Amino acid sequence: MKKKILVWLVLTFFVANVCVAQAQQPTKIPRIGWLTGTSPSTNSARIERFRQGLRDLGYVEGKNIIIEARSAEEKLDRLPALAAELVRLKVDVIVTGGGTSTRAAKEATSTIPIVMTQDSDPVANGFVASLARPGGNITGLSTLAPELSGKRLELLKETIPKLSRVAVLGTSTQPGNAQTLREVELAAKALKVKLQYLDVLSPKDIETAFRAAGKGRAEAVLILSPVLGSSSERPQIAELAVKSRLPVIWTREYVEAGGLMSYGVNIADLDRRAAVYVDKILKGRTPQDLPVEQPMRFEFIINLKAAKAIGLTIPPNVLVRAERVIR
Repeated sequence: MKKKILVWLVLTFFVANVCVAQAQQPTKIPRIGWLTGTSPSTNSARIERFRQGLRDLGYVEGKNIIIEARSAEEKLDRLPALAAELVRLKVDVIVTGGGTSTRAAKEATSTIPIVMTQDSDPVANGFVASLARPGGNITGLSTLAPELSGKRLELLKETIPKLSRVAVLGTSTQPGNAQTLREVELAAKALKVKLQYLDVLSPKDIETAFRAAGKGRAEAVLILSPVLGSSSERPQIAELAVKSRLPVIWTREYVEAGGLMSYGVNIADLDRRAAVYVDKILKGRTPQDLPVEQPMRFEFIINLKAAKAIGLTIPPNVLVRAERVIR
């Protein structure tokens, strides 16, 4: 009997010590890498929307999650080094702010999960095998850029009923450019609009492209290229549009920088939605099992100040369809 009591006491002591040791071990806090090529001001706004998405899911930064933010500050050649740095930090997930940063992360790791906050065409860009079955370590959200470009041309035609010639600014070296252009060509054929394609390989080609659009007697400009996405280039394009008196349709950020019109997804929604993917991955899901999400909500924004600057009157039937009007 004494021997049984002794064994029981030893076991109780052992179990108690194990429990104490386990209780004293610090809980590993998930570490999230945020990688983007945008400027600090733009990056600050976007990462705050991502943080809000995490807070909505119960995460508290510094308590049960850590964010390692890295921005190339529009010097895109820095992205590979920043991606490699996040890999060395052994982050649990890398969240990318656009196609260029996604590519840098993809080249840096094939094992750490990568969540795209946005990508124009993840399949054409080689990030996923398909939207339904990504197949690798990348998943996230798509902006449906090819399909939206055709709709943007339709909106230009509705805004300018007699529109017959449109300059299209794209970047041929972008993987998704060819498919996007095909969508625009299909829409142009249906609308009986002639297209003038202008290849913009770098920001220094923007002004040259606008001069070529003027010489080609273009009556409006449709921009496809994500290459022209920096905070410094958008105001430049808005100024060139006024100088050339050409209506331009592009992205929300362009309109907020003084441009005329935009039609597309709400990037703020995508940044918040990226937090949902991070949450699922931290709870055990893998990117290859999480389908790429396609947007369901689109915004049409019109800047009446820009319209006035180029001498354009927006038809009432078009104006009434805008979710937001800048006056």
